[in-house]
Amino acid sequence: MAQTAAEDRSGAGQVRNRVDQEEQTQLGNRQALRDADEEEGAERRRGASSRRKRAVRLIVLALIVVAIIAAIPIYAYYSVRETTDDAQVDGHIVPISPRISGTILSVLVNDNQPVKAGQELVELDPADYQVAVEQAEAALASAEANVAESSQNVPITTINTTTQVRTTSSDVQQALAGLRAAEQAVNAARARLNASRAQAAQAEANAVKAQKDLVRYRELVEKDEISKQDYDTAVAAAQATTAQVDTAKAEVMVAQRALDQAMAQVDQARAALAAAEVRNRQSQQVRSRQEQVSEARYKQALAMVKQRQAELAQAKLNLSYTVIRAPVEGIVSRKNAEPGMQVSPGQQIMALVPLSDIWITANFKETQLKKMRVGQKVEISVDTYGGRKYRGHIDSIAAASGARFSLLPPENATGNYVKVVQRIPVKIVLEPGEDPEHNLRPGMSVEPTVLLNSGTNNAL
Repeated sequence: MAQTAAEDRSGAGQVRNRVDQEEQTQLGNRQALRDADEEEGAERRRGASSRRKRAVRLIVLALIVVAIIAAIPIYAYYSVRETTDDAQVDGHIVPISPRISGTILSVLVNDNQPVKAGQELVELDPADYQVAVEQAEAALASAEANVAESSQNVPITTINTTTQVRTTSSDVQQALAGLRAAEQAVNAARARLNASRAQAAQAEANAVKAQKDLVRYRELVEKDEISKQDYDTAVAAAQATTAQVDTAKAEVMVAQRALDQAMAQVDQARAALAAAEVRNRQSQQVRSRQEQVSEARYKQALAMVKQRQAELAQAKLNLSYTVIRAPVEGIVSRKNAEPGMQVSPGQQIMALVPLSDIWITANFKETQLKKMRVGQKVEISVDTYGGRKYRGHIDSIAAASGARFSLLPPENATGNYVKVVQRIPVKIVLEPGEDPEHNLRPGMSVEPTVLLNSGTNNAL
């Protein structure tokens, strides 16, 4: 059994040896196979690597071609477009303020309420202005009464002054006739005086002759050459001629007094004529002045009527201003009016935003304006509504950059100069019917895109 066990162990060892040999042989075969596989894999990898490199080159080349092909329309798209995010919706802000002072009686609207043009917004207390209207009406009635009175005074004054002128003219004619009669009386008195003087001279000559005859008769009677009777006759004749001289002298004196009286009457007639002429001239001057004064008073009364009418119209206007109405259609904003509040002319109590008249103000860089023209179409993206698109066109381009209108405009001639690209405001208006619901509000941010290849009206 021990021999058998030894044989069994010897046989088992041989079997293990054969197994080990077979395993080694298999391992060697597997190693050879692996080496062959590795060589084959290396060759395959080298072939695959070269193929991958060719494929990569082809892919890169294809990508370049595709990129070029894709870049052409992209370039063509963006080369005719200019856009900016520095843009916002703009519109009119209409301030509402009273035109007169007063106390607010009632406020008829609220914030953010849409109103129509002419709609009542605020009512002021009209009591004071109603009283002013009544006072103006009374003043106008008084002025119209003065006009009626002045219109009647004008013809009355004309008649009175005309009558006075005619009376003084008649007085002048009467004075002139009296002067002529006095002058005729002077002429007659002078003629009588001359005749009396001639008679007196003749009487004196007769008296001288009679005295001489008396002397001769006295000598003759003394010589008794003539009779005493003849002498007495000569004496009587001398006395008679002497009496005639006295009578003639008395008549001359009477004629002289008559002439003096006639001359005095002429002077009186001339004075009366001068006085009549003065009164006539004065009446004519007074007539002109009185008529002018009467006309002036009438015109003054008419002017006063117009003034009172203007005051009444102003009072009615002030009364109408107690109701403040919306000048345009819009949305009420910034309302600070309350009942009982005292307001004065020009004091803003609310504002209206007319949403029917809005536009876009886009601040483009100056380098973006090269091809930009008035009339070019614009696509507008509104941030509020998720990029909703609106259509519009360029209405105008500002005459200066925004910096020029700032409180402190830049002074490039002083200090260190740093070049900064300026922005020019561009006004863009919406096409008709683009915002029928008035969704756009002033101040909203938008992004406009100008289509540079669209139609234009004017050059920049």
